[in-house]
Amino acid sequence: MKLVGGRVVTPDGVLDPGWLRVQGERIAALGAGTGPELPGEDVVDVSGRWIVPGFVDIHCHGGGGESFSTLDGDRIAHAVAAHRKHGTTTMLASLVTGEIPELAKQVAALAEATRDGLVAGVHLEGPFLSAARCGAHDPALLRAPDRDSVRTLLEAGDGAVRMITLAPELDGAVEAVRLLADNGVIAAIGHTDATEAQVRPAVDAGATVATHLFNGMRPLHHREPGPIGALLDDERVTVELICDLVHLHPTAVRLAARHAGAGRTVLITDSISASGIGDGVYDLGGLQVTVRDGVPTLAGGSLAGSTLTMDAAFRNAVVNAGLSVSDAAFACSTRPASLLGLSEETGALRPGLAADLVVLDGDLRLRSVLHRGGWVDTAAV
Repeated sequence: MKLVGGRVVTPDGVLDPGWLRVQGERIAALGAGTGPELPGEDVVDVSGRWIVPGFVDIHCHGGGGESFSTLDGDRIAHAVAAHRKHGTTTMLASLVTGEIPELAKQVAALAEATRDGLVAGVHLEGPFLSAARCGAHDPALLRAPDRDSVRTLLEAGDGAVRMITLAPELDGAVEAVRLLADNGVIAAIGHTDATEAQVRPAVDAGATVATHLFNGMRPLHHREPGPIGALLDDERVTVELICDLVHLHPTAVRLAARHAGAGRTVLITDSISASGIGDGVYDLGGLQVTVRDGVPTLAGGSLAGSTLTMDAAFRNAVVNAGLSVSDAAFACSTRPASLLGLSEETGALRPGLAADLVVLDGDLRLRSVLHRGGWVDTAAV
């Protein structure tokens, strides 16, 4: 199959017009113009549309009415399918705070989904978080990251745990960061009331990601930069941004993305089970969440994740925050794939990589999705 006539966004620039050939599950070739023809090849005209890499979401709690905290493999697959319709071809499954034994069971279920290729691994957002910045996490279940608890969760995943978020000011946090780094697990900093001075040792120990920068953190202050200043200004740290125009003002997205640059900016959804379903009452880690006008909140009004999808995050970043299409593609695909060590598999439009791509119209609205060389049914989008 060959796609022709579109604007193909590659790591080296935009081919306008360009062509891209898919053979089996891989990208076979691409280039400018219309390209050579092969006998019997199915030619798909995408004139006037953008072709970008399939999205890689490293922070997602569920969708389509299902949460990744389930132990049911079919329900996990349903949540994955809900986001695939919106262009997410690779994702981490995120879990919220819970008791260690229960989290271990959830991790084990997601480890099986990882082995089956449904998800790229597991992200634990909690329970090693600050009660002062707990957000939509049950404060009664929060705890310091002792070595035994961390090891229990890692062992439950049998290699599937790819990232754990923690607050660096907690007792044992710096030691936990070293343990994660030694085991090839990304240590992320989030839900924290730390000062800048408390953040620095964790980054020095190997923390490399800021979990949804700005949200769930001590605010930036000109005399105490806190975690936001420390993480945004450190070249070793990649920053997550929730670009739903609710968690962050477009100006905040633009300022962070400009300072961090394409190499350190990742757009995420932080979506919950309500994503793709609509308003109503939902459960998130045992807490009741009400979604009204697409915005999930707890009873007290605190934001509780989002209902964002990656295609909307991409569009918001370009249309509202002023990122270029190329930079948005890097933040939604290339950088997160690199962070997960998947650059030789997905995250860009390049020969030899998986045929994961998204076709967007001139208004950057999703029109079709290709996952491993097969078209995804997006009729319900």
